[in-house]
Amino acid sequence: MSIDDKGAPYSLHGFNAIHLPEVGWYRVDARGNKEGVNAQFTPPQEQLAFKIQFSEEADFPAIFSEPLQVVIEALQAQKTWDDMLRNLPDVSLESAKSYILL
Repeated sequence: MSIDDKGAPYSLHGFNAIHLPEVGWYRVDARGNKEGVNAQFTPPQEQLAFKIQFSEEADFPAIFSEPLQVVIEALQAQKTWDDMLRNLPDVSLESAKSYILL
């Protein structure tokens, strides 16, 4: 996803997933709503906070029980919020298959 909704730079954005007996795995965005953000809990249809806007963005359907290693490494390497903001983890569309995202 675009960090500032203007294109590059991009970053991974994670969702939570919950298992609903009648639906199966269902992705939700736990950050809540605010002005301009309208994520809703409407199973079986997802209504996530943001839509894909650019060709370099993707909505990966994979659901994992643990974070990707690239996310763990980024979190462990940064000491401050500002450092993290400058070094947000990302996965290119070309490498998404190697991460089993597609």
